[in-house]
Amino acid sequence: RFAPERMVPFSFPLSKRALWDPVPMGDVIGSHVTYYRNPKLLMLEKTLRLAYRHAKQNEKRSLSCFLLGTLAVDEDGEGITLTIDRFDPGREV
Repeated sequence: RFAPERMVPFSFPLSKRALWDPVPMGDVIGSHVTYYRNPKLLMLEKTLRLAYRHAKQNEKRSLSCFLLGTLAVDEDGEGITLTIDRFDPGREV
């Protein structure tokens, strides 16, 4: 659900040249995936088990890995579904 108290403004990093005028124009609007859609997260058990096993075997506190999947709008247009179906442990180098 829309929760304005949890939303934080975002800004672009400073640079020497800008391709647009950075002065705000118009009213402030909220841009959040759950504002207009009802999100669902689906994850294959095999993917979750692989990620868990990799995390337990790794001695480091911080890991680099990827969870890959697909994002689709539901047929009724009211929701979105993120299906995570692959785990990639990444590379150390």
